Amino acid sequence: MDKLFIPLSVPNLKGKELEYITRAVETAWVSTGGPYVNQFEEKIAEYAKCKGAVSCQNGTSGLHIALEVCGVTKEDEVIVPTLTFIAAVNPVKYIGAEPIFMDCDDSLTLDVDKLKVFCENECSFIDGKLINNTTKKHIKALIVVHVFGNMADMEGINDVAQIYNLKVVEDATEAIGTYYIKGKYKGKHAGTIGDIGVYSFNGNKIITTGGGGMIVSDNEHFLKKAKHLTTQAKSDELYYTHDEIGYNYRMTNLQAALGLAQLEQLEDFIQIKKENYQLYKDKIQKILGLRLLDFKDSIRPNYWFYALYVDPEYTLDRDQIIKYLASQNVQARPIWGLISDQKPYKDSQSYSIDKAIHYWKHVVNIPCSSNLSKEDVLTVINILKNA
Repeated sequence: MDKLFIPLSVPNLKGKELEYITRAVETAWVSTGGPYVNQFEEKIAEYAKCKGAVSCQNGTSGLHIALEVCGVTKEDEVIVPTLTFIAAVNPVKYIGAEPIFMDCDDSLTLDVDKLKVFCENECSFIDGKLINNTTKKHIKALIVVHVFGNMADMEGINDVAQIYNLKVVEDATEAIGTYYIKGKYKGKHAGTIGDIGVYSFNGNKIITTGGGGMIVSDNEHFLKKAKHLTTQAKSDELYYTHDEIGYNYRMTNLQAALGLAQLEQLEDFIQIKKENYQLYKDKIQKILGLRLLDFKDSIRPNYWFYALYVDPEYTLDRDQIIKYLASQNVQARPIWGLISDQKPYKDSQSYSIDKAIHYWKHVVNIPCSSNLSKEDVLTVINILKNA
């Protein structure tokens, strides 16, 4: 008999998904019109405790709109992390702007100390604009990614942003449900602390709509602008009058129906993932050369992805672990290839990248689905122990 396959991260569809989708189909509301879209936006805003939310087709389209709403143009530059999924950076190029790549810290999120040094030593602040001394271009915004559901140092990032008049776009595509439990932003959710934030509901996220995303903000002007741009920039819906270039980025009613059912279960999913994370951590720390990276103690994380750190003391290296787990029917993956090393970005500016290189070589993501059983977790641990 074949061994049971343990996937990396798959949807958990055990709530009212079928009921809500069936209702959408029966009422023929299946496209971008329909009541579930508005309801899902309202429920996300309520959950994240922000003024509003605007649905979109995916996290990437949400980041594209977020940058446009923040006024980024092809004449500008945007500070981005190198350790992230490429979808966090590509929207900068959609607009025609240029990215500047920044290193990560030990939480895998943007290194605020290096950000400060870069702004102080490599730029000039002239007439309210941060000017890159190398390119002479205006750095208008920065994108911060909350990697694997951990929270970047938003207090430090916002402090820098306020000094240099930078717009802060939060890529919270992996972090819905993560919020601060102490400090200046206690009670604030990932995605709601900068100027504008984005969630993703891709199939591997903690809640899913198959595809789909959500733009969130406390800035009502930004929300109104985002809604306008995601619906083809119609200034008159009856007569199809458009006052600028817009996009067909609206979420469908079917996606929103799925999302509502998923959102109802989000806190349960987080609790399951927390328990599995702790079980992994307790057992793995007893294996020489392996440890699970921590989430910050200042936050309640959503525990989306588990990052296994592979030390040279362990029997296998990163790639060997992935291959060995695959041979045992367990799916694992390396962390993303650094974006500054990717072919489209080889000529882009990078600043003092070193920790990101280190973690790229040493981190493996292991199974973390919210329907992962304790037996599955123990199976993975035993495989790692006996490698």
